[in-house]
Amino acid sequence: MSGHLIRRLATVAVAIFLIAGFLLVDSSAQKRKRRRRSSAPQITNPEIYQAPPAENTNSASSGDVNNSNANTAPPQSTEDPESMKRTIRSLSNQVDKLNDKLSSMEESQRSLVDLERLSRAEQRSAQLRAELRDVQAKKADLEAHLEDVEYAVKPENIERATAGYGTTRPEEVREQRRKQLEGERDRTRKQLELLTVSEDRLTQAVATSDAEVDRLQKKLEAADRGAIENAKTKAQSEESQPYPSPTPTPNP
Repeated sequence: MSGHLIRRLATVAVAIFLIAGFLLVDSSAQKRKRRRRSSAPQITNPEIYQAPPAENTNSASSGDVNNSNANTAPPQSTEDPESMKRTIRSLSNQVDKLNDKLSSMEESQRSLVDLERLSRAEQRSAQLRAELRDVQAKKADLEAHLEDVEYAVKPENIERATAGYGTTRPEEVREQRRKQLEGERDRTRKQLELLTVSEDRLTQAVATSDAEVDRLQKKLEAADRGAIENAKTKAQSEESQPYPSPTPTPNP
């Protein structure tokens, strides 16, 4: 009887122990859940920025402005006035030399153009003279031929020329000969008139071309004399110009 009671008591004690263990496990699990819920992120308001005092900003800004003005202040020129004068004089001399070179180049260009024009004018004069000589030669031949025709057209010469013809109508032969010679005389006179006009035109053209040649030659001679005079004047001015005295270097 006592052994059975002891087993029942042990069973009850074990059951109580198990129930208490389950309760402890359940309570610990609930605590863990509460901790997890409480660990969620919370939203907090940011701190409001407060501006520094006005005195500090004014002093800081004035300090920055002073520093920037001090940094951007232009450096004072310490160049020697004499050195500046020498530099200006040197630049002025270089400009004068460049102007002289440009002037000489322009003069050379004009001289080349004048030489080309002179060469063309001389060639034209030579060509016109050749044409004039040709016209004069043709005119001389026609004048000689006209003299022969006028001599042959005389009645006694016509009769003498037709006397050897064996014909029963010598007057018709003489009339035919006279008409032929008069036609030749008229044609020769017209050709001489045309050649005379051409001769006058060519003579005037040769005179104009010769005048142009003479003008260009005088222009080139004047340009050459002017260049020689300029060169002499420049050489004399360079000789009369005093040389700059060297500046002494200070001893250390």
